Amino acid sequence: MDELLGHHGDVDAAPGLLDFAVNVHGSGPPAWLRERLVAALDRLGRYPSAAQDAAARAAVAARHARDPAEVLVLGGVAEGFALLPALAPRSAVVIHPSFTEPEVALCRAGIPVARVFTDTAHRLQPAQVPTQADLVVLGNPTNPTSVLHPAGVIRALARPGRVLVVDEAFADAVPGERESLAGHRHTPGLLVFRSLTKTWALPGLRAGYALGAPDLLARLAARRPLWPVGTLVLEAVRACSAPSALAEAALVAAQIVRHREWMVRHLAELPGVTVHQPAAAPFLLLRVPGGERIRAALIDAGIAVRRADTFPGLSPDHLRVAVRPPEIAAALVDGLRTVLAAA
Repeated sequence: MDELLGHHGDVDAAPGLLDFAVNVHGSGPPAWLRERLVAALDRLGRYPSAAQDAAARAAVAARHARDPAEVLVLGGVAEGFALLPALAPRSAVVIHPSFTEPEVALCRAGIPVARVFTDTAHRLQPAQVPTQADLVVLGNPTNPTSVLHPAGVIRALARPGRVLVVDEAFADAVPGERESLAGHRHTPGLLVFRSLTKTWALPGLRAGYALGAPDLLARLAARRPLWPVGTLVLEAVRACSAPSALAEAALVAAQIVRHREWMVRHLAELPGVTVHQPAAAPFLLLRVPGGERIRAALIDAGIAVRRADTFPGLSPDHLRVAVRPPEIAAALVDGLRTVLAAA
């Protein structure tokens, strides 16, 4: 297994650097969510109950117009990827460039993985996926390209006997969650993974969930231990699925669009910088000649960006940058301008 597959943005975001490497909105959860979690601390003296799990699943089910039996609460989407070997695929495919943890989890379990690459514009080409593939994994919107694939194109990958895993960790950052498959109950073999980490700034809590047919979720969860998620995770899932939280997330998504447009406009004006478009996620993929050198110079200037050559299909000239408000993003634009002028 390629060691670079295990590299993630938090490694690039060293303490003291202005962080454009990690795709998390804000520096911590909003006050109302913090209060919910603090109140739940009084329940930590007891094991998480079936009733708590049922309440969290019911909240997610209501959000996506599904049955609670079609919800599995996860310790972050990363846990969902770690559980994929339980499906025992014979012919697994991962669409690249994309988040690398699914391939890491499968390879560590001794499961061979075939890579299928998107086209030069990083668009999904369903015809390139081998018909014998019984597990296909992709992200939407895709990390790190920021491409949002049409739901119909993704659904074209579904077929009897195949599990189709769609990582929607950033879907709530897309206004209206357009192209999401979270509510598609009748697509055969569909598993959708969702995260609370990004919009609600909860990377330290590890909270998310899977959506799929009950028998498929049972297969996925077959090897989990007792009490696989804790009380605070269950509380966070329930809180972030409430109508008021969804309304706030919609405002955040609209804000991200405005901030991203500002960054695209100003970054694209820099000589030698190519911004991949159209972009739909809270991050952008850049191509900058001499990317490794540029990234190192930005670190010297106090700015962290995510190296993207660890994503199969991309080169050392590719960098990923998180979307930030203009008053913060201006430092990246100015820093890049200075570094490029000195190159």
